[in-house]
Parts: sequence; structure tokens; C-alpha cells
Amino acid sequence: MPDMDKINECLNKIRPYIQHDGGDIELMGVDENAIVYVAFRGACAGCMMAAEDFHSGIKLLLMDEVPGIRDVLLIG
Repeated sequence: MPDMDKINECLNKIRPYIQHDGGDIELMGVDENAIVYVAFRGACAGCMMAAEDFHSGIKLLLMDEVPGIRDVLLIG
């Protein structure tokens, strides 16, 4: 099971860039299959660029920096 503290540490590295654009990212949870669920908040919620940023950056960073993550899913 991935370490929740490490997931939050990783998200905290990304958070200032997202907040700069008026949004935020929230860790919604981790299931028993080691799948991490995150959601965008604020200006990023529903933004087409946010989905691209998620797939090309946030997801890859989390999977690279936090051992044990099998997948990262963006939920609405």
C-alpha cells in the first residue's frame, strides 16, 4: 500500500503551480488495489488543460516518486 504521507508530499510539490492558476488538487483516497484518486478544485475543475496536465505530469510524478502506486485516477 502506498504511503499517504509520501503521496501528500508529492502533491505539495505540485500544488503551488496549480494554485498559481487559481486551482488546487485534492487527494481523495487510495483503494485496496493501490490506486490513488485525486480531484481538481477551483479554476482547474473541469478545465481541459487540467486533464492534460494531469496525464502528462501529475500522474507520472506520483507514480515515479511514490513506491507501490499501481495507477492514479482523476475524478470529478
